Amino acid sequence: MEPLQISQIVIAIAVATSILLQARGTGLSSTFGGESTAYRSRRGLERTLFRLTVVLIVVFILISLVGARSANTG
Repeated sequence: MEPLQISQIVIAIAVATSILLQARGTGLSSTFGGESTAYRSRRGLERTLFRLTVVLIVVFILISLVGARSANTG
């Protein structure tokens, strides 16, 4: 495997983990009429995790584009 593919796998796992950590924070209480978190502002660790998720997704897309470009030229 190429280093580019390995980095894609690692970043994909990190993205999935960060998304699951964000979803865990909502819980099931909102499903059954609990507090709505749709318009709540993010603070502290939640904001950092959200920003980290966005950065990881952007890096994953960039690596995917670079990999696709090198596959077409090689």
